[in-house]
Amino acid sequence: MSQGRILLVDDNVDLVDNLGEILEDEGYKVLRASSCATARARAAEGFDVALVDLRLPDGDGTELASELHQSAPGAEVVLLTGFASVESAAAAIRAGACAYLVKPCAVPELLLTVGQALRQVRLQAEREELTRRAQLAEKLAAVGRLTAGLSHEIRNPLNAAGLQLSVLERRIRKLPESGQPTLLEPLLLVRDEIRRLDQTLQDFLLFSRPRELVRRPVPLDALLRKVADLMSGDAEARLVQLEVEVPPGTPPAAADEGVLRQVLLNLILNALDVSPRGGRVHLRGRALDDAVELVVADEGPGIPPEVRDRLFEPFFTTKPNGTGLGLAIVHSLVDQHGGRVWVDRAESQGAAFHIRLPRA
Repeated sequence: MSQGRILLVDDNVDLVDNLGEILEDEGYKVLRASSCATARARAAEGFDVALVDLRLPDGDGTELASELHQSAPGAEVVLLTGFASVESAAAAIRAGACAYLVKPCAVPELLLTVGQALRQVRLQAEREELTRRAQLAEKLAAVGRLTAGLSHEIRNPLNAAGLQLSVLERRIRKLPESGQPTLLEPLLLVRDEIRRLDQTLQDFLLFSRPRELVRRPVPLDALLRKVADLMSGDAEARLVQLEVEVPPGTPPAAADEGVLRQVLLNLILNALDVSPRGGRVHLRGRALDDAVELVVADEGPGIPPEVRDRLFEPFFTTKPNGTGLGLAIVHSLVDQHGGRVWVDRAESQGAAFHIRLPRA
């Protein structure tokens, strides 16, 4: 697994190859560029740290560094220079660089600087994630309070309407068959809409009345294969293949299996909706230091960053007829487990939803 994505920009091909080889041996993914134009194109692929030469054939390195920093605020930039001076240090600061290295740089100094820059990137990402989760928790709490207050007022009329529709349907079916279709069609339509409203109310109630979890060891391989079997019909109808991958010896999660299955079914259904015909949805499980992780990855169009930050907000949806509650419920249920759920770009350029849970 890559430790980070490094954008390496220098017109000295030999230097780029040498530094790139050193960084790749340390587990980094290296994106190489020899000009400002190439660097802009490679930066669009995403990077964590950029190493940028001050002098490039088609532009100034400090200007490129500033541009990269603005296009990727969560990333860090390190400037490379062959001539250390007060002026070059000041230029690095003005460009938003976190450090600069003098060429040719020693390997320990290179790795130390890149490591420090990556730590800054990860700390900033953690701070942003904590802020986002606090804001989301406030919204979920507000939805819970609203639902608790309104559920009784909504459920009673729905139950009464459903009962009267059942009585009316029974009476219609006692009439001559020739006259039944024209009367049953609008009745069945209303009944289906009432059921849809009732399901929406059930979704709301998951916020205000979270069920008590029954935690047991849940083997990830068996769980993923079970949900894959449940969704196989939907996948075949869309001509999408479900693939399960869990390394042998992966420890089980400490979770409520029924709740976790509901979370995965929700994510898989979303993945199937965006997958192209002939595509694949990958279901993966793996062990971490003190946790386990489940991943649902698709080969769809991906999720733009501006949408990605709001996906788990209640009522936010990109679907024309969506309620905006599905992923909010996923977040709520994972949070009840003391876990974390987030989304990033999949290796296939689609979307990958990650669920991190405590080990059993």
